[in-house]
Amino acid sequence: MLKKLLVLLSSLVIYFSLASCNMASAAGAGDTEKTLVVWGFNDELESLINDYYKKDFSNIKIDYSLVLSNVIENKLDQAFSSGSGAPDVFALEESFVRKYVEQGDNYLLDLTDVYDKIKTKMIDYPAKIGTCNGKVYALSWTVSPGAFIYRRSLAKQYFGTDDPDQVQAYFENVDKFLDAANLLKTKSNNKCCVISSYEELYKPYLGLRENPWIVNGQLKVDPVMEKYMDMCKTLRDSGLEARAEQWSGDWFNGMKDALEEKKVFGYFFPEWGLQYVLKPNAIGTEGDWAVIKGPSAWHNGEIWIAAYKGTKNPKQAKEMIEYLCSNDSFLEKLVNDNKTLVVNKNVVNKMQDNAMFSDSFLGGQNYYKAYIGFANDVNGSIRQSNDVKIEEIFMNSVKSYVNGEATKETALNNFKQEVNQALGL
Repeated sequence: MLKKLLVLLSSLVIYFSLASCNMASAAGAGDTEKTLVVWGFNDELESLINDYYKKDFSNIKIDYSLVLSNVIENKLDQAFSSGSGAPDVFALEESFVRKYVEQGDNYLLDLTDVYDKIKTKMIDYPAKIGTCNGKVYALSWTVSPGAFIYRRSLAKQYFGTDDPDQVQAYFENVDKFLDAANLLKTKSNNKCCVISSYEELYKPYLGLRENPWIVNGQLKVDPVMEKYMDMCKTLRDSGLEARAEQWSGDWFNGMKDALEEKKVFGYFFPEWGLQYVLKPNAIGTEGDWAVIKGPSAWHNGEIWIAAYKGTKNPKQAKEMIEYLCSNDSFLEKLVNDNKTLVVNKNVVNKMQDNAMFSDSFLGGQNYYKAYIGFANDVNGSIRQSNDVKIEEIFMNSVKSYVNGEATKETALNNFKQEVNQALGL
């Protein structure tokens, strides 16, 4: 009898031990399923997750890795091609977002259902850049439209006003931009240049295109880009730019009136350029600047978020992306905390008139409302994966023409030949 009891007790111990192990194993599997692996290439996405997302989704574990922007593309390629080690959610930079979006269903989770729920409240160009063949694969929480930032004192001296609405009338298209450049040169006796470098007009002209670079597998030069070449040559040959190469020492010197015998009227910058390039370098000119749209709508510098098609956590991945890119409460906090230009129109409309956006550097102008207004006109529908490479080649050809090293025809032919060789067209 005692022996039977001992056997029974032993069996019960084994049973409950196995049951406990199975329960622990099941709990562990559940935890793993609710862990999102996230890659970002700077601390911005990490901050959004740590400071906001985790507070509202405390049950989701986040395994975040910082993968530098010059490395993340290669790591994603390796993970996608091998089918192993890919993150659930990852950030994509403007220079390579279209590379992955255009591969669509091969590697990225379809986010069309997410966007369909939120699109009525979203500024649309970031989602258009994240769309291919009618499906949305990447979204952004932010917008980064461009602007023309000019010197108030010079505008008042040569145009008779420093009011942004009135100054915009002098720069509302590229023809008027050229007229204004000539007027500044004439009235200043060649002491004031409209911009430091013709290169600054590159992004604004790209924003004027109606056609992408590649159409039906063939390179197509939009007529507006040939006009850009003409504009650059005119600015150089007529002495309408300060001949200060973009990002050079003289380019920065123009911001603080340190160019010899020249004053620079304005610079083209997205909002991050205003905050992190112009402000730190415009020493002694604080308060003498203002923001206008200029001759076109353009953008530069957004970050997109996408998810891996093979993620084991598609529901959680979509929830994270929807939250970060559209949640009203979160994005309102983000604007209050960091003054971020967000893509959510509900939040923008509520926040844009806040007094905290009155900027003393801009003579009290509300830069937030200005930039957000420019974002609504940006065209996100013609962005392509090869744009960065093509645009680098095109600018080199423009430089050869501007510097007198090639005729316009030769420069264009060289551009087409180099692109065809580089892309195998």
